[in-house]
Amino acid sequence: MNDGLSQVDTKMTKPYFSVLLALLLLSSVLAVAETVTFPSGEITLHGVLYKPEGTGPFPAVIYNHGSAPGMMSEQAFAALGPVFASHGWVFFGPYRRGQGLSASAGPYIGDQIAAAEKAGGVSAAAATMVRLLETDHLDDQFAALAWLRKQSFVQPSRIAVAGNSFGGIETVLGVERGGYCAGIDSAGGAQSWAEAPELQSLMTRAVRNAKAPIFFFQAANDFDLSPSKTLSAKMNEMGKTYKLKIYPAYGDSPRDGHSFGYFGSDVWAEDVFGFLNQHCTK
Repeated sequence: MNDGLSQVDTKMTKPYFSVLLALLLLSSVLAVAETVTFPSGEITLHGVLYKPEGTGPFPAVIYNHGSAPGMMSEQAFAALGPVFASHGWVFFGPYRRGQGLSASAGPYIGDQIAAAEKAGGVSAAAATMVRLLETDHLDDQFAALAWLRKQSFVQPSRIAVAGNSFGGIETVLGVERGGYCAGIDSAGGAQSWAEAPELQSLMTRAVRNAKAPIFFFQAANDFDLSPSKTLSAKMNEMGKTYKLKIYPAYGDSPRDGHSFGYFGSDVWAEDVFGFLNQHCTK
């Protein structure tokens, strides 16, 4: 149950290499990351902020990272932040408890899931994953939203949510609760769907109650396309606004395909920003 980043350092595949090389060039001419802190209940979390040029106020996106350990989500934020800023959007990448810059704020979700699996098998691991994603980690997402709404450079009525893998799950859960103008779910649940009926039920309920449009997208060689297809079909059944797109294979493996939401912006950017600008107009 990881999000396609765990092998980046040890196996530099062609998609990663080309994107990271481009970032070396882009980062010097586009946005520079700013580190910020914000409260989530009794704990303090950290995040990274990329802003367009000028004073704003601008539309903004909260980007939910996946399950990668340590600082590996930093690579994803470094890839995505300048892209959003160059399209006129503030990019806020909050680190949820136990990961990245917020590692000291709580246990790492991957360790908690692994401990549950050791004690009770796959079903216990799936139940722990679902419980944490809809409680502690969702709380952290909404703490980030509360902080972002207060910033003078942000248009509070034009805040969207996005994420990849575990972050895609968080995106769908966030849209159910409300407060966003749109959601972008890339590969949410693709590595967990088949083994976690509880996750299927949770995400299906969330899209049934969705309070904003959602764009579901994946690369054709991702681990499992069922989440995007099933959830978009449910939104269609409920008469809710959505978009589904399965892009051509990205890289050479399911792991590469699963990282498409992070590193494939040269392919998906036109669709994503078209969707955001269509539904986040106020």
